[in-house]
Amino acid sequence: MKQAKNGREDVLIIGSGVGGLTAGIILAKLQHPVRIVERNPAPGGLLRSYVRKGIECPTGVHYMGSLDRGQPLRRLWDYLGVTPLIPLERMAGIIDRYIFDDFSFDLCEGIDAFEDALIRAFPQEYKLIKTIVNDMRKISQSFSSLDALVTSGMGTFMPDYFNSIGEQLLRMGCSSRLFSVLSVPSNLIGVSLKECPIFYYHMTIASYLLSSWRLACGSSQMANAFVSRLESLGGELMTGDGVERILVQSGQVKGVVLRSGRILESTSIIAAVHPGNVVAMLPGEAVRPGYGERIKQLENTRGLFSATVAVDAEAHKALPYNIYRLSRENDGTLSQGIFHQLRSSGQPGINILSMMTESGSEEWRQWKDTTSGKRGSDYGEAKQRKAREFISGAEKIFGQLKDVKILDTYTPLTIRDIVDSPDGSAYGILRSTRQLMKTASLQRTSVKGLFLAGQNSLAPGIMGTTLGSFQTVKRFIGHERFSGEVLRDLL
Repeated sequence: MKQAKNGREDVLIIGSGVGGLTAGIILAKLQHPVRIVERNPAPGGLLRSYVRKGIECPTGVHYMGSLDRGQPLRRLWDYLGVTPLIPLERMAGIIDRYIFDDFSFDLCEGIDAFEDALIRAFPQEYKLIKTIVNDMRKISQSFSSLDALVTSGMGTFMPDYFNSIGEQLLRMGCSSRLFSVLSVPSNLIGVSLKECPIFYYHMTIASYLLSSWRLACGSSQMANAFVSRLESLGGELMTGDGVERILVQSGQVKGVVLRSGRILESTSIIAAVHPGNVVAMLPGEAVRPGYGERIKQLENTRGLFSATVAVDAEAHKALPYNIYRLSRENDGTLSQGIFHQLRSSGQPGINILSMMTESGSEEWRQWKDTTSGKRGSDYGEAKQRKAREFISGAEKIFGQLKDVKILDTYTPLTIRDIVDSPDGSAYGILRSTRQLMKTASLQRTSVKGLFLAGQNSLAPGIMGTTLGSFQTVKRFIGHERFSGEVLRDLL
């Protein structure tokens, strides 16, 4: 790539998930020549859905928060220029229904509605609920103001907000039932409540309480919107040829070598892939030993198992909310949770039921050295058995499923192969209280011109990944220029 006539340096971005595409669009808006390199044939990572038997099946995007006019993610998307390109439907009223063995709880839109529902369900814990929700309001206000972009990272939060919300609840005498209800949202970032930092927890649940949305069509619409916007701004996208090595000379990045052997020169590289993969691409002497070792020692979130089935639309009407079927231990810790989403397929007479649960790589260990499409019939049979277990459990919620057909399943191995995530981790690095200091150091790679974007910068999920890429651009262009050229339009 050649430097632009305006003197703004070219940028090479590794990875075309939401983190890489977001960073690319911002920099293209700022008139930097941008090229995104993606190893897969199609861009988008887990943004992209896939088609089975003519029906579009979702991959990683099932619902999102804060997309109403003036809300945080909407403002970020409006700045990027992708909002009009993405077909959305609002989940008004109930967002999630939590079904436990002995009780259920409805999560409804609005922080006030959430507080009222908790107090009705747990009146004896009124004081505790008031304390927790007041913290949520404070963090939600900071989150809604996009303070993370105005200041340096999480600098606006009190030190106590970096502690575990689970431990805070236990100190306050939280009952096991209330603990289990409050545990569900932390699963959206792949961390248990006992290890979830207070600010991450409240930022996550507040996002959905402000407003929750689903894609009116498949998630490929979202991937296509980001790609279309990037290309309309002059950004380039290369697919089907991933980065093999990052070239470094005297501590400065110089470009990349692709798997095809092609060399792309650039002195500015943004990596929107797992940091462990970035370290593996670098020459050994380029990274401080301590940094590389820290990356290796970081614990990742677990993977997912998902099954998508077709059902008769007349017998099983689409639901405007999600259902979580949950099991808990005596202390309120969640031992199992299965997410259900029953939606229109876009085809007459057919609805789709998506079901998903946490699944570790150890469950699929015997196939770990295989690749997608070449794992053998025993792997397919194992997936089918687990899918049938899901169907059996779903029938306890929806009644006997009529004309049910398994469309597709995926495991952590699928995620690993699609986005090159270690062990098929669904949300990347585990953002637990144990790892806060280690994850904070990720942003300083020690290699000049090399930056990490997306969830590596801040947090997982659409909101966290998007905010993280804005932060990366801020570090790349500097606070003063970011304030003058980005924040003025964003705020």
